[in-house]
Amino acid sequence: MDYQQTLDYLFTRLPMFSRIGAAAYKADLDNTIKLCNFLGNPQVTFRSVHIAGTNGKGSVSHMLAAIFQTAGYKTGLYTSPHLKDFRERIRINGEMISKEFVVDFTERINPLISEIEPSFFEITVAMAFDYFAKEKADIAIIETGLGGRLDSTNVITPEVSVITNIGMDHMNLLGDTLEKIAGEKAGIIKEKVPVVIGEVLPETLPVFEAKAKQMNAGLSIASQQLQATDWRWEKQEMIVEVANEHKTDHVIYHLDLPGIYQRKNLLTVLETCHQLNNKGWKLEHEVIKKALRQVKKLTGLHGRWDIIHLSPMVVLDVGHNEDGIRQLLEQIELTDHHELHVVTGFVKDKDIDQILSLLPETARYYFTQAQIPRAMDAESLKHKAESYYLKGKAFKDVNTALDEAKLKAGRDDLIVVCGSVFLVGEVRF
Repeated sequence: MDYQQTLDYLFTRLPMFSRIGAAAYKADLDNTIKLCNFLGNPQVTFRSVHIAGTNGKGSVSHMLAAIFQTAGYKTGLYTSPHLKDFRERIRINGEMISKEFVVDFTERINPLISEIEPSFFEITVAMAFDYFAKEKADIAIIETGLGGRLDSTNVITPEVSVITNIGMDHMNLLGDTLEKIAGEKAGIIKEKVPVVIGEVLPETLPVFEAKAKQMNAGLSIASQQLQATDWRWEKQEMIVEVANEHKTDHVIYHLDLPGIYQRKNLLTVLETCHQLNNKGWKLEHEVIKKALRQVKKLTGLHGRWDIIHLSPMVVLDVGHNEDGIRQLLEQIELTDHHELHVVTGFVKDKDIDQILSLLPETARYYFTQAQIPRAMDAESLKHKAESYYLKGKAFKDVNTALDEAKLKAGRDDLIVVCGSVFLVGEVRF
């Protein structure tokens, strides 16, 4: 098979969560363990940082990868889903995995695929581990897919475990309360491995404390150790002043990720670097500052308050659950604009009533859908949104919707594309 045939095989032969939803979710680690055994257990040959959380885990993963890379370490990065290119999921020093490796790997494990029928995600995790091992990565930043305890990535023993935050998302798989969801995410906490929690809630803190105690793992809450005391935007950078409760000097950081929610992610990243330095890694202060100014350039991160056009301003953001939309709306309120245009679409298994209830009635809406079976039909979304007094038209694809928004928008208006990672990934720019 050539590369395109291999991709077609992976996308159509294997159960894929983005395409079919919960039916693709494997609630155990059996297949991942079999795949790793078949490959000679590559996951034990490189060191890693493991990152879970409801929101922010992608940004935190990319920031940490940029920092390790700038510090001179050969740095693997595994994230999901991809926006444009399958190979975005697996990188070393910002460079995507080669097409040749994808083809060769798929051919090597093809007999096992027929035998155990793994999911698409299980295959991509195994591919990443094999690639990082063969390329002799010094460190790999590994982002979970769903949850943590039963996530396919949870066969590694990392240097540090990181949980960004807990919110209500994927409740059909992870549980219908914050405590249950926290319990699943806490499943990445390993014996005597330090764990950094970005933010805690009254419901989630006892869960993390109990799991950390059970695993003899040192627990650190980033939001209690550090505080973002001031911030501002300047030339599409966000400049954040950070105070450490143990030090008198405040430190200024320049981020090329301008979303205001990155303030919280920054604190998580800084506390994680502190814990890594305690374990002997050399992540010096100036290196961290330098890396955070060029995360997008170093790691290829997109889709986080991603400004792709000015006059009118067009922003892509992968915020797609209640917490993510709340943060997005806070950003919109702080962004100068005349009229707001929202291009949005969701997947069918997402509980969107709470999200729709948050969206402003004064915006002009362009309801659309990603080109995947899980996507909610644009007309159905439009009809549902009307019960929340959200007015707009339905469009069969995101680029038609965005073209219409650009046509209707004035130079001082703001256009935001959000609601589904897959929708944002289909935008042409």
